[in-house]
Amino acid sequence: MEHGASQNLAYWPADQTEPFLEISIGDALTNAAERWKNEVALIEGVSGTGRRRWTYGELLAQSRKVAGALLSCFRPGEHVAVWASNRPEWVQIELGAALAGITLVTVNPAYLAAELKYVLKQSQACGIIVEPEYRGRKLAAVVEEVKPELPLLREIISLKSWGDFVEGSSEVATLPRVEPGDIAQIQYTSGTTGFPKGALLTHRGLANNGRIYAQVIGARKGDVWVNPMPLFHTAGCGLVTLGALQTGGAHVLPSTFDPALILNLIETERGTLMSAVPTMLVRILEYPELTVFDLSSWRLATLGGAPVPPELVRRIENTLRIRVGIGFGQTEASPYITHTRENESRSGWALTVGRPMPQIEVKVANPQSGETVPIGTLGEIWTRGSCVTKGYFDNAEATRQALTDDGWLRTGDLGSMANDGYLTIQGRMKEMIIRGGENVYPREIEEVLLSHPAVSGACVVGLPDTEWGEIIAAFVQLRAGHAEGESELTSFCRTRLATYKTPRVWRFVDEFPQTASGKVQKYVLREQLLKEVRADKSLNGAP
Repeated sequence: MEHGASQNLAYWPADQTEPFLEISIGDALTNAAERWKNEVALIEGVSGTGRRRWTYGELLAQSRKVAGALLSCFRPGEHVAVWASNRPEWVQIELGAALAGITLVTVNPAYLAAELKYVLKQSQACGIIVEPEYRGRKLAAVVEEVKPELPLLREIISLKSWGDFVEGSSEVATLPRVEPGDIAQIQYTSGTTGFPKGALLTHRGLANNGRIYAQVIGARKGDVWVNPMPLFHTAGCGLVTLGALQTGGAHVLPSTFDPALILNLIETERGTLMSAVPTMLVRILEYPELTVFDLSSWRLATLGGAPVPPELVRRIENTLRIRVGIGFGQTEASPYITHTRENESRSGWALTVGRPMPQIEVKVANPQSGETVPIGTLGEIWTRGSCVTKGYFDNAEATRQALTDDGWLRTGDLGSMANDGYLTIQGRMKEMIIRGGENVYPREIEEVLLSHPAVSGACVVGLPDTEWGEIIAAFVQLRAGHAEGESELTSFCRTRLATYKTPRVWRFVDEFPQTASGKVQKYVLREQLLKEVRADKSLNGAP
């Protein structure tokens, strides 16, 4: 049903005005090198001088060498893992694997041995490229530890000798043909519940999503993208890497997120754009020496991966004097589904995650029946289009649960749609709290708490209760120099929320457990509190 035909239904058809290109990631690289051969494409984001740089022409040449080296060990279509932190070699591995038709399995460098073994085994990886050491952990030793239990793993390539590996291989005169619909990457979901699942992402989906995102945010030739997002996640290796690549930007890649390093890179490289999760911007805003840096080149920060409080948007705009964009997506959608626009004039835009990006179809559905719900009604957000995953590798049941027969991806996120297509997110379906028969959405409470001047972070979860079914618990992070307690915050909430939405259990924390992509692990907080309850047999503040 077309959106304009029935204004009362929460449905947005795919906007066809922006073309969807039938290209592979390798095609995107080759096209970029032809257009901007001598422009800077990639910069090693280290402190001080001596940063390595590659032009588009050099990046293509180096990626072709990487493709040749990989093809000396692997066949097109085989699965090869990369277990490393952000570094230019990671980007070159991504692009080289794409040119070689090899499927890249991206692995979080923070994984422990059991997690690594699970991903390598489940993905049927026949090789792994590994960084020798990460944050004091010897990753190469961990690979050797799990290798005996991985009969398919035949090649271990260390980044310690990466230069010799690449330069020592003969260059391939003709690279294999790679189709747009081939699987470029297997990316594992954050795994906030149960075992992570490997989403199959195509060349066309990743390449188009990155390009369209870049165009939606107004990116252009000469932009300098400072990228603190982890490359093993779709935001890092998809949106930013492939977005900058296809719009003629320079990609500055710091090895980790550190406020001082990021601010230094923006100043010295004249950074213009940054994609980040909200917690990164909070840390930048609270960095003691923020005013020392010249940030006049910085134009835009785009935020996603976690709820973006309107109060944070206001602080960023007022303190940093830059614009803010907000996006929504998930790994399975390559990843972005919606985004606000560069020159936002819509009233209340900061309360939303924008409207569907071009070529992406979205509806808000009744999660039980699949029927499209009316405008303004809460339901599950569904999306459809060529950016959506082909399914989960070797997991038919999970694929069946996530994808409908007619191609809709069920995101698991609750939200509503306005007449103009703008979506408002209430949170994950699994996080909704039911207290005394009333539905409570944690995000509403979190945003009230974040509007308090003493609060820098808030996370709300439900706890089982014999009388109410569930009660509401709030974990709060206070700003430096503040000592507000339970009574002050309870009073603050009661003037802004219905009594049944006011948290009854309070805990104050220094930091929140997070996934590497910046999502707060609410289940970890909930489990910690449940253990405390079981040990004490009581809850302070519980009814």
